[in-house]
Amino acid sequence: MVTRENNTTTLPGTFQSGEAARSEVFVVVPACEPSLPIVFDSPHSGFDMPDDFGTVAPREALLSGWDAFVDELWSSVPRHGGTLIAANFPRAYIDANRAVTDIDAEMLDAPWPGPIAPEKYSARGMGLLRRYALPGMPMYDRKLTVAEVRHRIDAYYLPYRRALSMAAEAAYAAHGALWHVDCHSMKSRGNAMNVDDGEPRPDMVVSDRLGTTADPAFTQWVADALRELGYRVQVNAPYQGGDLLTAVSDPGRRCSSLQIEINRALYMDEARFVKHAGFDTLGRNLETFTAALARWVRAQSSPKEIP
Repeated sequence: MVTRENNTTTLPGTFQSGEAARSEVFVVVPACEPSLPIVFDSPHSGFDMPDDFGTVAPREALLSGWDAFVDELWSSVPRHGGTLIAANFPRAYIDANRAVTDIDAEMLDAPWPGPIAPEKYSARGMGLLRRYALPGMPMYDRKLTVAEVRHRIDAYYLPYRRALSMAAEAAYAAHGALWHVDCHSMKSRGNAMNVDDGEPRPDMVVSDRLGTTADPAFTQWVADALRELGYRVQVNAPYQGGDLLTAVSDPGRRCSSLQIEINRALYMDEARFVKHAGFDTLGRNLETFTAALARWVRAQSSPKEIP
């Protein structure tokens, strides 16, 4: 959740510590010493609306696509040696978890000057640029110009991607390995824009794009650790992981990326978009998980790699 004070962008709680690097686009909270090759990012937890958004969708519809409070839920990551990155802009404006070529050409007022390759997300109205805020509810009453889409890519999408890449590269350079977790939340039931329309969802979904972006041992460890905390966990269903998992992963070089989706019913009132009593319990459990992950990462590495 983003607030603005004196024309600077900050995040509440842990993110206001003096060491966090802030910009209009993202916040990076570095690991406390000693650092570990752990990077968490939350690309959809921002809700700071850019002035040029120009959407006609009501605020409540936009909130339904917000990964509400996910950045706060994972705020313990730096205390356990990991780096935490959070977007300030909303996914409804441009989605950092989509391929930059996942563009629906029908949304533009002129041909796109570069390559495009619409994926299944654009077909459902939720590609790099959203056609719909909710099923049947348009985001815009106009075509987007090529210039404004280019601006969103250059000023928001690419800087966020670079921040993630820089954190991942620094972790790998220091330790010769990387464990990246892309953090999200999900509605308790899918809607008509989802592959599981109307179906109840588990507490957590762990995804690694069907085993292509993470060492299977990492995926298994994460799923098991969450189950040990009492959560119902599915792997790669209904989510298989977004494009950000491909941005820094290379399992053959000990660079693993996976995605964790958290059921919003665990911690918030989905109709009112506010936290409920479960938020603190979930936050404590996620810190327990993060501390265990730090121990697991240390066990995977030689003494020379990680102090």
